[in-house]
Amino acid sequence: MKEVTIYTDGACSGNPGPGGWGAILEHKGQRKELSGGERETTNNRMELLAAISALSALKEPCSVTLYTDSQYFSNAINLGWLRDWKNKGWRRKGGALKNPDLWQQLDALLQTHKVKVVWVKGHAENEGNNRCDALAVAEREKFA
Repeated sequence: MKEVTIYTDGACSGNPGPGGWGAILEHKGQRKELSGGERETTNNRMELLAAISALSALKEPCSVTLYTDSQYFSNAINLGWLRDWKNKGWRRKGGALKNPDLWQQLDALLQTHKVKVVWVKGHAENEGNNRCDALAVAEREKFA
């Protein structure tokens, strides 16, 4: 299995408002940057779309270490929230789950790839996360 490192970030101006996401994929010294955005979205949707887009870009099952500054995303994976939401019919304890469409896409990708999610502090010393933030902000500005 190929080992791939992925960095992701999302940005939104207002919540909802114009948003963007950025992702970097690294494998054996090669690097690919991806980005996109939407006119009316939320920061959490952009965080999820960054991860979904990066994992979707992989052409075969891979072992992935994915770095994110989103506790929403990292906790959902690492603390088992995603598994619980799925088991409850894509609902959470308090009622309706936000972004079920994206969580379902992400769940399918997690069945394909072996993914370890690592939380990093945003706007700190992680070069990959900082570059993804710049990509996300640039995309957000296209819709602002």
